[in-house]
Amino acid sequence: MNQLEFLNTEFLGNSVKSYLIFGSVIFLGLIFKSLISSYLRRLIYKIVGDKTNVDGKTEFDDLLKKPLNYFLLIIILYFAFDALSFPSSWGLAGSEEFGIKMVIEKGVSFLFITTIFWTLLRVVDYIGLRLKHKAEKTESKVDDQLIPFAIEIGKVLVVIFGVLILLSNVFSVDVTALAAGLGVGGVAIALASKESLENLLGSFTIFFDKPFQVGDIITVGSITGVVEKVGFRSTRVRTFDKSLVTIPNKNLINSELDNLSLKPVRKVHIDVGLTYNTSVDQIKKIVKDIQDLVDKHPNTNEDGLVRFFNFGASSLDIMVIYFVNSPDWNLLVDTKQEINFKIIEIVKKHGSDFAFPTRSLYFENQPKS
Repeated sequence: MNQLEFLNTEFLGNSVKSYLIFGSVIFLGLIFKSLISSYLRRLIYKIVGDKTNVDGKTEFDDLLKKPLNYFLLIIILYFAFDALSFPSSWGLAGSEEFGIKMVIEKGVSFLFITTIFWTLLRVVDYIGLRLKHKAEKTESKVDDQLIPFAIEIGKVLVVIFGVLILLSNVFSVDVTALAAGLGVGGVAIALASKESLENLLGSFTIFFDKPFQVGDIITVGSITGVVEKVGFRSTRVRTFDKSLVTIPNKNLINSELDNLSLKPVRKVHIDVGLTYNTSVDQIKKIVKDIQDLVDKHPNTNEDGLVRFFNFGASSLDIMVIYFVNSPDWNLLVDTKQEINFKIIEIVKKHGSDFAFPTRSLYFENQPKS
């Protein structure tokens, strides 16, 4: 017994035994932390996982590994420090009064709740990935648009619920009274968040009215591109120069929007300017050959129109209008390139050339004085 008396020796208000328990909890906790984290991930994966997706487990582990590790580390430190106490000689206030003990207790509770809801947010992200994988296998674009929207709603609800739990348990706020107070100040809050509410309503309008879907090519003002995501506040459009433009949803609802993907054809209008020394016979032959070109091209219909249209300032202008039989942007630019090459060949074949801006200056002979 005398050999174990040293365990009762106190240092800074705590016995050697308490310090040994403190060190043992940290040592064993750090050793088994990864094993426990792996077990918890497997347990949660059985509930929300997708066994048909080979890469699903890896995606799930990547999302949950970090928040779960922090969660377990907080638990380990909590139980470790629970074995120790502050020296009574310090005269610290209890945890019910403001002081070091209250700050530590509230801080631990804050971190504990935060890591739980951080983990829940990552679970929602994983469910979103699962649904996106399934949506990619369907032909419909509706689910491609609905899934990101639903995931954002889920994450917002988790955050709101987490904030309420923090306010109630950590900061001792009466959530019921807070809700009543918000009812009184609801008008002021609504006015302050007017633009955000307009964007939120705009997102619902886009979802239910369906002026476009994810993957469609749209034009809004000077912006043309492919819709990548419709969110709560804004819609992301990838332009053809690979820029990602974020457009507030209220602008999409209030502005004129052209959904190019709904067009059965794409119109092309170009003007071909010939030099003024081109003869009438040459112009007629050039017009005829270009008309045959746009009528017989496999990617155009027979509604094309080619006419000698205008006497320009430095050119004889031929108007060329034709329609590409697809809304696809790549097919449009490829077809335009093929026809442009052929037009150059036709103009050269008939002995004419393309005009460029010129100016002639005439000087009158001034009488000698």
